[in-house]
Amino acid sequence: MNAPTPVRGPHARDAARADWIDERRREARAVVADVAHHSDHLIRLACNVLIRHGETPQEREDARILLVVLDARHPGRGDPQPDPEVSR
Repeated sequence: MNAPTPVRGPHARDAARADWIDERRREARAVVADVAHHSDHLIRLACNVLIRHGETPQEREDARILLVVLDARHPGRGDPQPDPEVSR
């Protein structure tokens, strides 16, 4: 009879998740560092990763500000419904 296959414990799963988040954070930093050569969509994704998983409060705040700047370049992108007060 075969021995049961060992199941990775929560520690291994947590370590794998941390490694995955670290890799996404490195990719996001690379995109933000070279915004001129990336699409707005990719920059938005990178900012969202850094806002949620940035290592420092300053990094998270910088990503949030960059996201605000992107939204300002494309007004109305996030709100498909026109404001009724503005259309009068």
